[in-house]
Amino acid sequence: MASLEEKTEKQWFHSEECDTCLNEEQLDSIRNNSDLRKFFVVHHLADLKEEGISPFLHNTPITCKVENTERYTTRSKVRVCTLYTVRLTHGEFTWTVKRKYKHFQELQRDLYKHKMMLQFLPLGRFAIQRQQLESMSEEMPTLHGTERMRRTSSKPKYLEEYLNSLLENTFCRNYSGMLEFLAVSPLSFIKDLGPKGLEGFISKRSGGHRIQGLNCFGHHQFCFRWSHRWLVVKDSFLLYMSRDPGLVSFVLLFDPELKVLVGRCYTDTKHGVCIENFSRKLIIKCNSYRQAQWWSHEIRRLSERCDFLQMHRFEGFAPPRPHTFTKWYVNGSGYFSDLADALEKAKEEIFITDWWLSPEVFLKRPARGTYWRLDQILKRKAEQGVKVCVLLYKEVELALGINSDYSKRALMNLHPNIKVMRHPDHVASVVFLWAHHEKMVVIDQTVAFVGGLDLAFGRWDDSSYKLIDVAPSKTANHSPRPVPETEGEDGSAIPLSDGDPGEAHDEVDLSCSSLLWLGKDYSNFIKKDWTQLDQPFQDNVDRTQVPRIPWRDLGAVVHGKAARDLARHFIQRWNFTKIFKIKYKDKFYPCLLPKSHFTASDLPFTVPGAAKASVQVLRSVDRWSAGTCECSILKAYIHTIENSQHYIYIENQFFISCADEKNVHNTIGDAIVKRILRAHSEKKKYRVFVVVPLLPGFEGDIAEGGGRAIQAILHFTYRTMNRGELSVLSRLKEQMQDEWTQYISLCGVRTHSELGQTPITELIYVHSKALIADDRCYIIGSANINDRSMLGSRDSELAVLVEDEERVPSRMNGEEYEAGPLALALRKECFRVLLGAESDPPIDIDDPVSDQFFNDVWNKIAQSNASIYETVFRCLPLDSIRNMRELQEHVSTRNLAQTDPEQASRELQAIRGILVHFPLHFLCEENLLPPPGTKERMVPLEVWT
Repeated sequence: MASLEEKTEKQWFHSEECDTCLNEEQLDSIRNNSDLRKFFVVHHLADLKEEGISPFLHNTPITCKVENTERYTTRSKVRVCTLYTVRLTHGEFTWTVKRKYKHFQELQRDLYKHKMMLQFLPLGRFAIQRQQLESMSEEMPTLHGTERMRRTSSKPKYLEEYLNSLLENTFCRNYSGMLEFLAVSPLSFIKDLGPKGLEGFISKRSGGHRIQGLNCFGHHQFCFRWSHRWLVVKDSFLLYMSRDPGLVSFVLLFDPELKVLVGRCYTDTKHGVCIENFSRKLIIKCNSYRQAQWWSHEIRRLSERCDFLQMHRFEGFAPPRPHTFTKWYVNGSGYFSDLADALEKAKEEIFITDWWLSPEVFLKRPARGTYWRLDQILKRKAEQGVKVCVLLYKEVELALGINSDYSKRALMNLHPNIKVMRHPDHVASVVFLWAHHEKMVVIDQTVAFVGGLDLAFGRWDDSSYKLIDVAPSKTANHSPRPVPETEGEDGSAIPLSDGDPGEAHDEVDLSCSSLLWLGKDYSNFIKKDWTQLDQPFQDNVDRTQVPRIPWRDLGAVVHGKAARDLARHFIQRWNFTKIFKIKYKDKFYPCLLPKSHFTASDLPFTVPGAAKASVQVLRSVDRWSAGTCECSILKAYIHTIENSQHYIYIENQFFISCADEKNVHNTIGDAIVKRILRAHSEKKKYRVFVVVPLLPGFEGDIAEGGGRAIQAILHFTYRTMNRGELSVLSRLKEQMQDEWTQYISLCGVRTHSELGQTPITELIYVHSKALIADDRCYIIGSANINDRSMLGSRDSELAVLVEDEERVPSRMNGEEYEAGPLALALRKECFRVLLGAESDPPIDIDDPVSDQFFNDVWNKIAQSNASIYETVFRCLPLDSIRNMRELQEHVSTRNLAQTDPEQASRELQAIRGILVHFPLHFLCEENLLPPPGTKERMVPLEVWT
């Protein structure tokens, strides 16, 4: 019996044809634009043929020149043949084909047959061709019967004139045989795909995929079949299409493993060419030895300028991209707002990949309508013809409740132009423990947002980190209401549509709402994890009784070539998933094509506030996640730490490191220790700032010791910080005793408010994945400091390393210093909020490493805040609670906020910012590893590291 998902997908497949065709505006753009062919054409190749649209640019002549002749003896050595090199020019595109004289003869014969047949074919189906034929002003040029042709020396010139005369004729130029002769397809003249490249029919052998579980035993040796395909080679990839061009069947991206080999010893076939990269060994068969040599030569020539043929710094797939427009974000409010505006500007494609995606999340707040709700934005763009491709992590449902199946169905039911794939299939890929953890949105392969922010509930926040959001709002679950209006992007009134009652779930009346977090968006996941996500506007916790947990996160946006690099990564993952999962092989899910980096500087728009810097895209991927291997994020972290001169600032959701070659393998903690010891031995000032969440983000009552998942993460966090001989502080104390306090500070963040006139407090959940060094560079991404994110063989991750190219005056260790404007501004923004620097009296945060700042500002504020919170709330985790007995005694004692709220409020007035010292001695007398026999202990330890 078919599953609900399979039935729904069948409906999507059947509805695609009528909803995703080219609209009139797009058709007019293709027919009448003589300068270039728009990139959106790649998603409508079949429509071009249906509409009779020529692959050539409108009103742009094609000229040819026979540049060279090669004479060779056939294998039978009976006769000498001549091979003509024909160079063709069409607008800004030039390319070369090699043809024998017999090919010209075959073209002449086929054109004549085609002309004769058109006289007898039905007028309706062939009206365009008949019209082109009637428009011929003179007889079709002929190749035969002239005295001139008998003189060999004049044959190239004559063939050139003959071909040029054919190309001037619309009927001849658009004939399919002529297109094959010229090696032209609908993909030939799309500027964003790069140069014209090499094209033509070949025979392709099945198999050759290097994907675990995809090939049967001996598939490429015994079970293969040959298929006739149209091959297209561009400057950074090749593809093949079905015999009738219109459906791209496979895309092979060029990578450092690219090899082009000719001969039977590599291909087991006559006239074979082997093209292989990290994920596939593709065998094609040409018509002759010379064609095989020509094709292999052209593939090498076209790919030689490709950036992706070699490993780059940190053994990454992409090089640093200088002069790239980029911008950082602290918290989700600015990130989501700029993302919403960028999505509105999408013209061709939107790529989204997330660990968790909530279709009903609002990108601009407070919401006065659904205009800025994610699903409505994507639906609006899909209706305008934009292709929306979404890759979601397919979770193990028993372990996680993010309900990616609901997200997929909710999005794909909006419009056929929205395609959603989930990965991995846990059994087929033998991947149960690891996740796709990256978070990225790419618009038109030109602008890309990346960082720690999923487009999901609970992520939106600003620097106020509010704990409560209890303004009244009316639900509209069961009662009819008039449709209110709100203002759209341009200030015009946009109706709040009720939508289909069967799909609306639990829509809310937003006309008078002042809430920032609606329904499931208001969350306290330590008190209660998210459930029933198919009812997004029903509260998950009682907001009148339970404060929310604020969410601190960092993100970035990049443009141009760096955005193309991120798009290429998405395309690699999308095409990999399409190959791997059988149900995604349907044409409903297209193969995606990367845009050429040669056009990356043509930016249709830039995000306001972006500035230029050098940007390198980094990632953690493995064969299971993307079909290739890389751990450049880890290498970049270690390099940045080792080469930092003054300080590093780390803000991360996890801090699990210090390799023991048994349970923990990443060496970020070791690099920190070595860098501090080097500074100590050189008697130089050096600071390390570390900010992490006070508790892991798992459901559990910390008053009872927390859930076992919380304890497991705490065990490995403390093992990294200060417990055990391999920890950072233990190794520092061994060399410098108590002097370690002058080098490193370990902190968390917390805030307070009032709920029902009673003071309340809650930790701020640090979800950031960022590193800043020396006010000159920073890394922002999705990778946590743990093995899961850093090793590459586990979770898939993305990050960007931004290095300032300009300098601005600043101060470092009491001296004048040349800082980078972007890194300096990011560090100061982080410190401003953490320390409450703008409150009275203001704090000077210009010099991050001076003794006065490190001791009298940073550490003093962190210690003071922690002490006040302990006095007022006795909030956990606490340094004074060292075992479970003390924890039980602590729970039974009322705190000052409960016994004397007024005095508690007076005490809290001394709080400055949100920074608190991390409680290094909390439950230090307990073994926090899950006890034997529990489900948390039954899973491999690497799940927690």
